Amino acid sequence: MRHLSEEDTDAILAGLTLAGMIVGGLGQWAFADRPAGAMAGIAGLALVYLAGGVPAGLRALRTLWGERVLDIDLLMVIAALAAAAVGAAAEGAVLLTLFSLSTTLEHRAMGRAQRAVEALMALRPDTALLLRPEGVREVPVEDLRPGDVVVLRPGARVPVDGVIRTGEGALDEATITGESMPVHKLPGAPVFEATVNLNAVLEVTVTRGIAESTVARMIALVTEAQAAKAPSERFSAWFGQRYTVVVLLGSVLAFAVLLWLGLGWDAALYRAATLLVAASPCAIVISVPAAILSALSAAARGGVLFKGGAALETLAAVRTFAFDKTGTLTTGKAEVTGLVCEGSEEAFLARLAGIEAHSEHPIADAVRRAAVARGLTPIAVREARAVPSEGMVGIDDEGMLWAGNARLAARMGARGEAVIPPEIAALSEGAETLVMLGRGARILGAVTVADLPRDSSKAGLVALRQAGVRRIEMLTGDRRAVAVRIGAELGITPDEIHADLRPEDKVKLVAGFATQGRVAFVGDGVNDAAALARADVGIAMGAAGSEVALQAADVALLSDDMNRLAMAHRLSRRTARVIRQNLIFAMGAMLLLVTGGLFFNLPLPLAVVGHEGGTLLVVLNGLRLLADPIRGKH
Repeated sequence: MRHLSEEDTDAILAGLTLAGMIVGGLGQWAFADRPAGAMAGIAGLALVYLAGGVPAGLRALRTLWGERVLDIDLLMVIAALAAAAVGAAAEGAVLLTLFSLSTTLEHRAMGRAQRAVEALMALRPDTALLLRPEGVREVPVEDLRPGDVVVLRPGARVPVDGVIRTGEGALDEATITGESMPVHKLPGAPVFEATVNLNAVLEVTVTRGIAESTVARMIALVTEAQAAKAPSERFSAWFGQRYTVVVLLGSVLAFAVLLWLGLGWDAALYRAATLLVAASPCAIVISVPAAILSALSAAARGGVLFKGGAALETLAAVRTFAFDKTGTLTTGKAEVTGLVCEGSEEAFLARLAGIEAHSEHPIADAVRRAAVARGLTPIAVREARAVPSEGMVGIDDEGMLWAGNARLAARMGARGEAVIPPEIAALSEGAETLVMLGRGARILGAVTVADLPRDSSKAGLVALRQAGVRRIEMLTGDRRAVAVRIGAELGITPDEIHADLRPEDKVKLVAGFATQGRVAFVGDGVNDAAALARADVGIAMGAAGSEVALQAADVALLSDDMNRLAMAHRLSRRTARVIRQNLIFAMGAMLLLVTGGLFFNLPLPLAVVGHEGGTLLVVLNGLRLLADPIRGKH
């Protein structure tokens, strides 16, 4: 038999209390003035008190005994018993029924927010196709180890994190990064667990076991986030615990004062029970976590992971964003941006790619990718060797060949305008990196290589400025000319650019920004760990594959889409507004009910409806944040 969850148990008990109310009410109406009617009423009330009062009372006593905390369940049970003691058992039953229904709806609503991310576990396939020398065989996902090779067929979910070994195709990564459009992947590209291979047969080398996979880390991070309470959550919990004691003592005091003023025992106890219900802080206690948890879940569905409500709340107050350049505002991957040569560009690029094939430098990788994009086969180069900080030298079918910067060109005898063609000299005047190819003193041509802005960076920065962010600063260790070029493309002024920085310089700048208000630092989470830690909110970009990013930052963007950062900032500000709305409404409703209970003889049923209705309304208001997903570019 399936084990009943807490939500299922709550639902069954709520159903029984509601059934008791219906049985009692219908029985008394159908058999008025008959013994059967009285018996039906008693049976219905008994069912309500047993199903709605006993479990709540036991929970309250366990909390009181184990944690030394008076909770709201105890207040509701005491109020219902007080109503029964003065002959208003039916009104006490109304209280227990509405309280039981409200508790069930709250638990289901909060459970929905918690399940929004945990549902990712259901997307994980149970088996994988493991490639062995003797062929492909199906194995449990738990048996996969780093270094294993799995085969992905079209339509299959990726079983674990890995890197494409052979094949290329599109993958649907919406479950992990929130990206709505398929992402085209080439050999060497990372793939993440629970994403879907759409249209190709791929061989993937496993990089992480299932216990360390992206989904497992997401679940662990969200669980950690739910446990790490925001300041407003801590305040509401602190307030609720202490205020509950005040309410209980205040009700006892009110009962004593009413007796002293000459009110009868029954009337005084009834008024005290009404005050107990009216003043209970249910709505205040639940208002903040309902909003925080909903926002955390909505963000996670959009590929943004907050390490707790504190980061979410702090981000709402940030008015200064400092960005690392390389890998954050830019792709972090060099691209060939210009080419000048003698004769055929294809022949030149194939020769340059041939010598750069022996280098691991990012610039060499850019040249090789440019050749592949044109469908070229690199020319064979032998005896290639690196000249540190200058370039490469080697031998091809025509003799000695070199590729590198101006220092290597000068070493090879290429000096002055007579040797360096004017077109190449013009290329070198830009902010890009210049790579020349030559034989001895003769220069055959050159390419420029540059790190380009992400497609989403400009739109994301514009959205942040429109949201009220006062300052956007670029922090980079790159040359100022390069930083200014990137800044000009992204709408960042020279005054907002800080270049030629070491890691410790970034920390000092972030600390200086923090003296003027809350500051967020956005980096890649690897070489910017110190600045991420120093900022009020550290945000790691593209962290789906980076363990360092998840550890160093307060917020992790699982994709490289800068639009998600702007939307996360908007979500945090909306969450702050919802929390304020909830607290104002909860306190106002409680004040109104308490005033009615003290001075206007508020009926207990009306106090019950006001109390439970207010609690449910703040929960539903918080849950609206679940419908505010973070979306990326389309």
